[in-house]
Amino acid sequence: METLKKNEMMRIKGGGITGWVIVGIGALAVFLAGVIDGFVNPKKCTN
Repeated sequence: METLKKNEMMRIKGGGITGWVIVGIGALAVFLAGVIDGFVNPKKCTN
């Protein structure tokens, strides 16, 4: 096993796409919840 020094560890990049995947899944879940709520509990326009 190779030991990394602190400044070598600071240069390692990765895992950035995971955050966007979580945000995308959350946004999709909120959108689908709104669509389902619109079908289950429709409300008339008040204009």
